[in-house]
Amino acid sequence: MANDNYVLEAREICKSFSGVKVLDHAGLTVLPGEVHALMGENGAGKSTLMKIIMGIYTKDSGSIVMNGQEVEFKGPSDALYAGISMIHQELSPIPEMTVAENIFLGREKRKIKGLPFMDRKAVNSSTMELLERYEMAEYIKPTMKMKTLNIAQIQMVEIIKAVSYDSKILIMDEPTSSLSDKESEVLFKIIENLRSQQVGIIYISHRMAEVFQISDRISVLRDGNFIGCVETESASHQKLINMMVGRELERGYPQNTAEKGEVVLELKDMCSEGVFENFNLSVRSGEILGLAGLVGAGRSEVMQALVGYDPLDSGEIYLEGEKIEIHHPSDAIKNHIIIASEDRKELGLVFGRSIRENVALQNLEQVSTASFLNKPLEKKLCNSYAKEMTIKMNSIEEDIGSLSGGNQQKAVLAKSLMSKPKVLIMDEPTRGIDVGAKSTIYNIMIDLAKQGIAIIMISSELPELIGMADRILVMSGGKIMGELTDKKEFSQHKILSMAFGGVLNES
Repeated sequence: MANDNYVLEAREICKSFSGVKVLDHAGLTVLPGEVHALMGENGAGKSTLMKIIMGIYTKDSGSIVMNGQEVEFKGPSDALYAGISMIHQELSPIPEMTVAENIFLGREKRKIKGLPFMDRKAVNSSTMELLERYEMAEYIKPTMKMKTLNIAQIQMVEIIKAVSYDSKILIMDEPTSSLSDKESEVLFKIIENLRSQQVGIIYISHRMAEVFQISDRISVLRDGNFIGCVETESASHQKLINMMVGRELERGYPQNTAEKGEVVLELKDMCSEGVFENFNLSVRSGEILGLAGLVGAGRSEVMQALVGYDPLDSGEIYLEGEKIEIHHPSDAIKNHIIIASEDRKELGLVFGRSIRENVALQNLEQVSTASFLNKPLEKKLCNSYAKEMTIKMNSIEEDIGSLSGGNQQKAVLAKSLMSKPKVLIMDEPTRGIDVGAKSTIYNIMIDLAKQGIAIIMISSELPELIGMADRILVMSGGKIMGELTDKKEFSQHKILSMAFGGVLNES
């Protein structure tokens, strides 16, 4: 029976795709003004349940109830009209449109009612009001084109767009996955503001610390089943992990005992005007080099320039002591310098294609003879790497877009490993990945280091960086601000102090 106290109830929801059950009597309830966290491993069914609530997918059975009344949504517009909006994990802005045009897409203010002429001044003004209200006007402008923004800025625009609907239920799917700590704090202030307005928030995240910081209750899904709901104040990290994975996980980070060999990659005085300058770096075989810094520090940009994604004005690249030239990503691949990008949608994967095609895409020479594709070999190798990365899939021929965000990230890593890297750049390798999968990826990193691969790891999660790196370089404003070489002295305070230019006090 429906409970009139709840603003939303999803009850006994079942959903199958191609005969495979994805949700099996799953659900959750949300109170007005509550932050209700939803947790579970990748593939547990969290995003599928949210898409059913939003009307993107149709349920096979079960019920959705709002304010005591059962509802049926035929599409997202029905859900928006009823007062439900969602911030999706996979960002999908329209690059050539401005921030204002993206936020008010489909809701444009018209100069003359009934005519297709947008009142650009009014739309820009309304967008500026939203940006100022939520403390983002300093670094995002209404007239900026989306293609000029970085991932963190795009994420913040998506957040602004979602709250602009004045919904009574807001679904947030991994909203801080691309945000710095400072930007996350801005988001948490927005959440508190919405909570005071009695907006019910469903908050999906793999980050335990923020779930405990902002949520009131936590529901857990596992393999499409509802496992339970607990009050946040009475929950513990270990209890939630056990609920999520159904097994005990080893604690802490694996230690890199790989022997550190000769320098594999050396960068000298690399410059890209307005992005980074005089960048120097070296990494040895078997070493995991951490690259730290706040969002906008230039970490991803310098690595993308290294592999030929972005232009490089000057600088020298040495691989195993020999100078090389990289003008295009194909040059980097030929030299076995491989990047697993944080932006899997734009740079990592080709949507609308199979898992097999994506894993093999930059490795076709391995599975071809005289320009003819050896499909049995391709399938065998891709299956092997997919299984090594524990991708949850029905078949290697499954569309890459049908995978959860975390499993898509694993596909990016599978593709990278198939390229047999000498240098592997891992840009936010555990972004959007659950605690169980993180442990798998950490162990894979250690195995790769033991094979003599040099690893450069970019991460915004400082505990992860401290736990996994042998050495850490800290960037700010496109420059290296400092280096930490003694693992015993690694600390979040030291990293942040360097990232902020040494302005933090020990107190």
